[in-house]
Amino acid sequence: MKTTIVILATLDTKGAEARYLKGEIEALGSKALLLDMGVVGEPAGFPDILREDVAEAGGTPLSELLKNPTRQKASPVMVEGATALLTKKLSENEIHGVIGMGGTQGTSNCSKVMQALPYGFPKIMVSTVASGDTAPFVGIKDITMMFSVGDLLGLNPLTRKILANAAASAHGMAESRVTLETRDEGKPVIGMTNLGVLTDGAMTALDLFKKAGYEVIVFHAVGSGGRAMEQLMKDGIVGAVFDYALGEISDEIYGGLRAGGSERLTVAGQLGIPQVLCPGGVEHIGVMVDKPDTVPPQYMEHLSVFHNPIILAPRLQPDQMRRVAKEIASRLSHTEKRAVFFMPKAGTSRYGIEEGPLYDPEGDAAFLEELKTKLPRSIELVERDLGAEDPAFVSEAVERLVSLIEEETPATTSV
Repeated sequence: MKTTIVILATLDTKGAEARYLKGEIEALGSKALLLDMGVVGEPAGFPDILREDVAEAGGTPLSELLKNPTRQKASPVMVEGATALLTKKLSENEIHGVIGMGGTQGTSNCSKVMQALPYGFPKIMVSTVASGDTAPFVGIKDITMMFSVGDLLGLNPLTRKILANAAASAHGMAESRVTLETRDEGKPVIGMTNLGVLTDGAMTALDLFKKAGYEVIVFHAVGSGGRAMEQLMKDGIVGAVFDYALGEISDEIYGGLRAGGSERLTVAGQLGIPQVLCPGGVEHIGVMVDKPDTVPPQYMEHLSVFHNPIILAPRLQPDQMRRVAKEIASRLSHTEKRAVFFMPKAGTSRYGIEEGPLYDPEGDAAFLEELKTKLPRSIELVERDLGAEDPAFVSEAVERLVSLIEEETPATTSV
């Protein structure tokens, strides 16, 4: 069976470009399926998947969309339809990669389709807006953004080369024979969160997990990292959690850069996945400043340190620490088993230890006091007079997670 790449395009505006891309893919030996997401104008060329079929799969006949055609009305229908069609083809192993192309509207629509596809499935988005903030388009999925440099409006020497590169990238990705495994010899893959202020401890944990025979996916806990880890739990790829960095909760409450969203810290408990937790980095938030190395007025009364010239890390005050502890406990309220919370009383990150710039034992005590009151009784609380990166602290936490895992080890599976 030939490797098959789906091209997402609006053929009323990107017909020549889509045909060229298809030709490049097929010249490399793959098959290309051209899916038309356009609505308003007539398609320039004949697609492999008609816009009529896309609209129908999205729940609204194309004839209905054409009565008063607007992007606002048509986009959700075409996105839903394309997603449904690709998901079905993927489940039947009929497609092996996807390329989208477009400006702001096309990028938004194509990337929404890609975000619905599983990790590991090749996704390339050729976009006029890929040089800016791509977070809304990438989300937490492994979408490769390729800047088109010029507008995608007609073929020229630059456009042809960019599209040829995209074709070659998709073909190469789809030809890869590496699969995304969820288990290794019966052992679950462990998801671990980390922050730069915890990296020494994270490296210790990685070494210990490796010696115990476990593979670990580390997630940078800056918002997208925690969300991605929890999605991978849902997908069955992550089967145990060392949630070492919980600063995403602090930032969610107080408007920091690392905000992890409302679902953060809820998934492992819902799924019954073994988890060991540590409040790494909860003592501060991340704030981007307008002027380098300048503390904004609202943080003048806080202990603070610059993580880099434009990102300030202000220490949360005791009452704020109590609120973070309460929120963490609330998000863990449904966790009924296989969870242990490790509290490093000597500092929740290298910033918060005695020699660190954000050392505040009063704030740490307030956090722990609130946590003791609110944490579900189903979760064991372990207190240690050590810092979060102390090798002895990390070693004990790792050992506890391994013991929780080995109480019940699921069978080997893969996707």
